[in-house]
Amino acid sequence: MPRLLGPAEIRDLAQILGVTPTKKLGQNFVHDGNTVRRIVQTAGVEAGETVLEIGPGLGSLTLGLLEAGANVVAVEIDGRLAEQLPHTATLMQPGTSLTVVHDDALRVTELPGEPPVRLVANLPYNVSVPVLLHLLEHFPSIRSGIVMVQAEVGHRLAAGPGSKVYGAPSVKAAWYGDWRTAGQVSRLVFWPVPNVDSVLVGFARRDAPGDPPGTEAERRATFELVDAAFQQRRKMLRQALSGVLGGSAADASAVLELAGIDPQARGEQLGVDEFLRIARALPASD
Repeated sequence: MPRLLGPAEIRDLAQILGVTPTKKLGQNFVHDGNTVRRIVQTAGVEAGETVLEIGPGLGSLTLGLLEAGANVVAVEIDGRLAEQLPHTATLMQPGTSLTVVHDDALRVTELPGEPPVRLVANLPYNVSVPVLLHLLEHFPSIRSGIVMVQAEVGHRLAAGPGSKVYGAPSVKAAWYGDWRTAGQVSRLVFWPVPNVDSVLVGFARRDAPGDPPGTEAERRATFELVDAAFQQRRKMLRQALSGVLGGSAADASAVLELAGIDPQARGEQLGVDEFLRIARALPASD
């Protein structure tokens, strides 16, 4: 049976490479094979498809994806890890298909080879939301995926309007698809053990909201509204959005009414479709 990395291999590799996991890069390495296979299975990875992995680290999840027969494109910011990963794959999963890109995932807009159809990653917790949104914006070929993130972030991504944890990331993620939590992950499967809980979050891409679907310009306008609404989430929309809807509460109210939105509502009550309606009403108010 193909081999995966266990606790001893993880520590040996780290020692050989002189790698000390850093909070700055959000490095927590998975060392439990059962968890790795569970993530791959939950993601629905199929043999022969191209899977994008972000932050492969020492290669725990990478080896699980290769074991399932995926063609893996892994983006790694740490040069030592990026250089070692192909050697680890050759040793433990010979004959498999791995391409390593040494770069910052937040800067990557093109990838070698076939476009990825799935994203499977243990995302660095400090940049998980920006990375997700960046990838979904620039790689429309990604149709679904499973990511492991900090529990608080995962629940926020999957939250719907009215939830206590619903926020700007919830709305922005919903622009690209449908999100769900897909299980918890024990802290004990990581080295070093993190001081936060982790969850798996799954998504399935769908068309942009609206009829017709929102354009890229409308997405940017919608995201600007979302940011403004949640920066002052306790305020009514006519106040929270006044800065981007004409400069006054009266101007904002006029646009909101044109969009069919109650000016006294708050951002946490609106879904992505409603925010898009506001964005589409703005030009008509000029």
